[in-house]
Amino acid sequence: MRTLTPSSDPVDLAERYAYPAGGGTWLRANMVASLDGAAQRDERSGGLGNAADQELFLLLRGLADVVIVGAQTVRAEGYGPVRPRESWGAVRDGRPPVPPLAVVSRTLDLDFDAPLFTEAAVPTIVLATATADPERLRLAKERADVIVAGEDSLDFAVAVRELASRGFRRLLCEGGPGVLAQITAAGLLDELCLTLSPMLLAGHPARILNGPPLPAPPEFRLGHALEEDGFLFLRYARSR
Repeated sequence: MRTLTPSSDPVDLAERYAYPAGGGTWLRANMVASLDGAAQRDERSGGLGNAADQELFLLLRGLADVVIVGAQTVRAEGYGPVRPRESWGAVRDGRPPVPPLAVVSRTLDLDFDAPLFTEAAVPTIVLATATADPERLRLAKERADVIVAGEDSLDFAVAVRELASRGFRRLLCEGGPGVLAQITAAGLLDELCLTLSPMLLAGHPARILNGPPLPAPPEFRLGHALEEDGFLFLRYARSR
């Protein structure tokens, strides 16, 4: 064992969280959890964070080509379209001003008149299944770029390939826990950015992965550990 000694020196977050060089697809997830493993407080992940966590949340969006999020999280967290940020500086040079959201929805129970679809600077993407209600699918195609991946359940491997074919290779998943569990089970998760919140909640909230046990759990290596106000910001990459 060794001591991870806190340092007062500031770090360049854009440099620390840069995607790996090269043209391959890289899928990272950004999640927050309490000390006892809760992924939500009062049914929202936002209740666990602080200002530094929010700063990192926005930076990771700026670094990404596309942001994947489940429809349930969109509804619970009140998602709108991604907005440009002055703090991004040059991280989006040569790319559109914002990454689009790619919303995972099997039922397409989404408000297609909401700002998420009507005010997006880059068209919102919907990741749907072939068995979605035809009328809901028609509405989705009127307001979004629809990718059909899978029959009854979403095939994330197909979805990732389709996103990559559109030039989206730096992928960011913001959850929720059910979506992240499926991505991990499919062997697609390359990196986990985990904010550890110094809270103990108890109760029975979901963990950052909410799904059946993985028969062959993937292993990750620690890339870095940052600290601010008692919060830990951990970056893990999958061991190959």
